Amino acid sequence: MKQFDRKILYAILTAVFVLFSFGDSKAQNTAPTPTPLVKDDLKPVKDKQDVRPEKLKGVPPIARGYESKDRDLPDLGRVGVDMMSQKPLALREAIVKALENNIDIEVTRQDVKIAEFDLKAAGGSYEPRITGQTFYERATTPNISIFSSNQTTTSDSLVGNIRYEASIKEFGTKYYAEVDNQRLGTNNTISILSPQNNTSFTVGIVQPLMRGRKNDNQRRLIEIARKNLSLTDTQFRQKAIEITANVQRAYWDLTFALKNLQVQRDGVRDAKEQLAHNKRLVAEGVLAPIGVVAAETQVANLEQSVYAALETVNRAENILKSYIAKNRNDILWSDAIVPTDPVALKIPKISLTEALNSALENRPELESNEVAAKINEIDREFYKEQNRPKVDLTASYSSTGISGKFNRNFETPFQPSECQSDPAAAVCLAAIAEQNARIIESAQAFTGGTQSTFTDILLNRYPTYRIGVQIDLPLFGNRTTKANLGKTLVQADKLRFQKDRIEQVIQMDVRNAMQSLRTAEARLRAAAISRENSEKQYESEKRKLDAGLSDIYKVLERQTAFVKARSLEVQSQIELNKSIAELQKATGNSLKANEVETRLRK
Repeated sequence: MKQFDRKILYAILTAVFVLFSFGDSKAQNTAPTPTPLVKDDLKPVKDKQDVRPEKLKGVPPIARGYESKDRDLPDLGRVGVDMMSQKPLALREAIVKALENNIDIEVTRQDVKIAEFDLKAAGGSYEPRITGQTFYERATTPNISIFSSNQTTTSDSLVGNIRYEASIKEFGTKYYAEVDNQRLGTNNTISILSPQNNTSFTVGIVQPLMRGRKNDNQRRLIEIARKNLSLTDTQFRQKAIEITANVQRAYWDLTFALKNLQVQRDGVRDAKEQLAHNKRLVAEGVLAPIGVVAAETQVANLEQSVYAALETVNRAENILKSYIAKNRNDILWSDAIVPTDPVALKIPKISLTEALNSALENRPELESNEVAAKINEIDREFYKEQNRPKVDLTASYSSTGISGKFNRNFETPFQPSECQSDPAAAVCLAAIAEQNARIIESAQAFTGGTQSTFTDILLNRYPTYRIGVQIDLPLFGNRTTKANLGKTLVQADKLRFQKDRIEQVIQMDVRNAMQSLRTAEARLRAAAISRENSEKQYESEKRKLDAGLSDIYKVLERQTAFVKARSLEVQSQIELNKSIAELQKATGNSLKANEVETRLRK
């Protein structure tokens, strides 16, 4: 009876299968009639292409018969890198190399050197200096004097002078000493001495009483150059902090890429072991042959992940090398970098208040703003000084000396009174002789060599004293100076607003960095739990498969989840390390935290 019921059941199932097959076949062979193209819902559209599939002509098939038969994997290596030449690299070593070799840092170093030279140049205006000149001159001029009968006058002159100038920077005082020496020769008959030596020695002083006493343009430029040097040093430190943070991120990115590559390779190894295990189960008749195909697919998929991870390693390594290599010819480009620092960093325990105070004390942006404010203060004081009247006290002393030889061609242009009636009379001639004798006698007091002129100076025979006041006062006010002063006052307000904005940005950076640190810490904890549980689920599913209580697809699904969980845990740890680096940057402690000291390379 049971055998008869079984035959009836088989007959019913066969009939149902035939009916469904017939219905599907009819449905497949029955195609809906296409709606004709119409215009205004009345007339067919003319001159338009019929795009129904059965009407398309001349369309070639795409990759007909394509099949990938090459099952060999390409070389598991990095382009341009010798995997046998490994370069162990610690994080601090990478930072030091970046600060030594980075092009941006080197440019900033040059800016510091330029600022030093600017300071030296500005101080040069107060350095003592010596000036002088010497020349020989011969000049012939027409004679238009009634006192000489010569048609032309020819004179020779040899001039030499030297001047010493210096300043007292604190008071704006300027003083000088000058020696002038001149030797004159002429054929003019009314000149008593020819050649004639004239020498003078002069000392003088100019002391500002109002404008320029406390401040002047030279002192202003020196102070600005000194502040600019401090500003450039601050900018150099800021650039060093930025480079340090970038190297930290690149270092940890490379660390993650290498660890993730290892995770993916472990996944491939595990998948291959599962494939071998599935083949044994198929051979034993426990598992269907499709289980081998599924395992092979899993191996292929994970191998793709390996090569994607390898490309990530290559990119991360090149980014790090771009920071620490000297140039494109550095041998480091062909080395395989191996990070050596431990991944599990100590999480800093710092409150928000402490972090903000540290940032406000150490951030270079605030230092730059402060230096700019000091430069603005220097400008304000200078332009205030320039609005004052210019009153200078001047004093000088000079001593002169004269010597020479009696001019043998000398003729007095003045005739004695005895010659008015008869120039040829004996009385006239005697008077002329007596007059010439007196002139010669007086000229003998000046005759002598050049040494006698210095003797006159030393004996102070012919002194000149001068003391006075120089005044420079614009009648309608100094518009330019007032405008410049107003400009500096506006700039001072601008700098105060910028400082408030910088402090807000710093507060935002610190808050974001601390929140990112807490989030990264929580994500790492969750990722570790997820990885641990995924591993347990994967192992459990494998045991269930061996006992016939599960299928291969669930095993492969658990395996994929486990690989992702391992990768996510590594990524979470690296993100935590990068969050620590961001907090160091936000608080301005990147250099100190990594025990790096920046200094200008001489």
